[in-house]
Amino acid sequence: MPVNSEEYKKITGELKDKKVTLVAVSKTKPVEDILELYHLGQRDFGENYVQELVDKYEQLPKDIRWHFIGHLQSNKVKLIAPFVSLIHSVDSEKLLKEINKQGAKNNRIIDCLLQVHIAKEETKFGLDEEELKELFTTDLVNGTDYKNVSVKGLMGMASFTDNAEIVRKEFKSLKILFDQFTIHHSPFTILSMGMSSDYKIAIEEGSNMVRIGSLLFGERAAKK
Repeated sequence: MPVNSEEYKKITGELKDKKVTLVAVSKTKPVEDILELYHLGQRDFGENYVQELVDKYEQLPKDIRWHFIGHLQSNKVKLIAPFVSLIHSVDSEKLLKEINKQGAKNNRIIDCLLQVHIAKEETKFGLDEEELKELFTTDLVNGTDYKNVSVKGLMGMASFTDNAEIVRKEFKSLKILFDQFTIHHSPFTILSMGMSSDYKIAIEEGSNMVRIGSLLFGERAAKK
């Protein structure tokens, strides 16, 4: 399926008015499709798989801002640390430490989001509220241990369900956490929640960054 340029223009027009950043989720999509959106003005793209992200980075224009949105293993951070724009899926202190270590090696401060588990499904990754609070009792707040990491906010994924009220409730809970941590711990600026099926609800509940794939690129191909 070709890129849906009309849908892209419609969505970007809608998001611009609300000051919401669109991350075009390009996982499993060919570089030709990414280039098509790039030429329409899109610069933020999201990938789930490290090697696929590295391959695309090497082939595509260098002013693309690459977002890593999948589950990230600590031993693979080094592959994306030289260029990644934002890591959405920090779900442990161990991973945060590794990102900081690789940031230092590359003389970069790497922007990150802490992933919070808000969905009912057990398969979703993320920190719970207590683990989030524990992270902020470390030197993450004053930066002495994390000079090469900048935590910009929170990310969460709602349950995969047709029940809009469940989705809304989960997004609402993440926005409450976002506001609490912004006041008490850190000047968070990014709340990344909402995908193709639920981004409108996410925006209504306070999201300022959405991750949209299938509406733009069509259903993703199965990963080989």
